[in-house]
Amino acid sequence: MIIARSPLRISLGGGGTDLPSYYENHEGFLISAAIDKYVYITLHQTFDQEILLKYSKFEKVKSVDEIQHPIIRESLKMLDITSPNLEICSMADIPAGTGLGSSSSFTTALLRALHSMKGNIVSTRTLAEEACEIEMHRLHEPIGKQDQYIAAYGGITCMNFHKDGYVWVDPLEISKETLYNLEDNLCLYFTGFSRSAGSILAEQDKKSKEMDEGMIKNLDFVKDLGYQSKKAFETGDLNTFADIMNVHWEYKKKRSGGMSNPQIDEWYDLAMKNGALGGKMIGAGGGGFLMFYANDKIKLRKAMSTTSMTEVRFRFEKEGSKIL
Repeated sequence: MIIARSPLRISLGGGGTDLPSYYENHEGFLISAAIDKYVYITLHQTFDQEILLKYSKFEKVKSVDEIQHPIIRESLKMLDITSPNLEICSMADIPAGTGLGSSSSFTTALLRALHSMKGNIVSTRTLAEEACEIEMHRLHEPIGKQDQYIAAYGGITCMNFHKDGYVWVDPLEISKETLYNLEDNLCLYFTGFSRSAGSILAEQDKKSKEMDEGMIKNLDFVKDLGYQSKKAFETGDLNTFADIMNVHWEYKKKRSGGMSNPQIDEWYDLAMKNGALGGKMIGAGGGGFLMFYANDKIKLRKAMSTTSMTEVRFRFEKEGSKIL
């Protein structure tokens, strides 16, 4: 049996500039951080002449073409795996559709496991690009490249998205003291709302392709906030980073009417009045996780305990996608 895992992620600056509809004309930049919450894939070769798939659904099919799960089907096709004697199972620490990049974590973990089964040695960059090929080109999802790359690489990573599609990857230069303070003071809360990232990002993608002036200016500004966040991390100025989070959230909400809702706004305001210095919704928005940077975590946690949200405690993850 082969067991592979890939980490989930949080965005720390510049989110939304990793879509080709933006970076192919303007180039993109963001900072992403892998966390110690994972998607796991188990792969087992069996004697039965069938393919067994166990995820949120159960499938038993005779051929790859019959598979309903699009990522599994296209991954097997990409690697030219046609043998029917295969069992694939997935598990995750966090539900799908919650803004932490679970789809790409699933894809990279699956590809890592399939390459291992075939005896292939595959580079981290190749793994990330194969995941991009499946999700963005074969399945035509209106998403960017952040999630595939951070799931493959791990760490706290700066990504520059070039006009030709090349992604320049650099670890964030951050002192240990600043890293520990950042890790200790970030608080993550699950809103209980799940949503499809594609449905929200489709609006951004459409407007970017149409060169909508308001959308392009919004993303230009958010990209600049990403560079400002990088400088704040490098100089250890986490209070400035918290301020940037607030500005980022305000601009993010302007990109789509589905980015927030009255309940999310109420929780955000409650946090800001009770120990949080900055906060934003993680991922495409509309649900998933609210993240706050707090100077008084005790006060924040006490206030948040009065809501229906669930806190998920985490640490940063350094390894990226791997075989266990």
